[in-house]
Amino acid sequence: MATEKTLNDLFLDTLKDIYFAEKQILKALPKMARAAQSEEGKAGFLKHRDETEAQIERLEQVFEMLGKAARGKTCEAIQGIIAEGEEIMEEYKGTAALDAGLIASAQAVEHYEIARYGTLMAWAKQLGLNEAIPLLDANLKEEIATDQKLTALGEAAANPKASKQAAE
Repeated sequence: MATEKTLNDLFLDTLKDIYFAEKQILKALPKMARAAQSEEGKAGFLKHRDETEAQIERLEQVFEMLGKAARGKTCEAIQGIIAEGEEIMEEYKGTAALDAGLIASAQAVEHYEIARYGTLMAWAKQLGLNEAIPLLDANLKEEIATDQKLTALGEAAANPKASKQAAE
């Protein structure tokens, strides 16, 4: 008879999921920075790469608290979101709409991460993993701040540039 899965198991599986996702995002961000046409976009993607490295380190601390090896578990959701971003980079290369598409792709990633970190924090509270909560919360706050910066960048520059070209 199979052993019954618990919230502890689910927490660990989800931690492995977001760890894998962060590692994949770390690889994708330099590509997005190279593809971005605006200097603000390039700088933003590179800054988030540095934040992502710190987020991975925090996740490794959570694994350590649990007495588990920091290991990822394939996350098909993030692979799909990143693949969509790569598609946009190919299909919109050299167009005024590219940066708007990159921002939209990056926000899809951020929203996935926000959902994962919010869930992990709720479960950490439920499981009494009090030492993990500030680490997960720091990652969550950075993801929310990045999402807000992306919205501002899109509204201030990328979206108007793309819509202006469409009107011409």
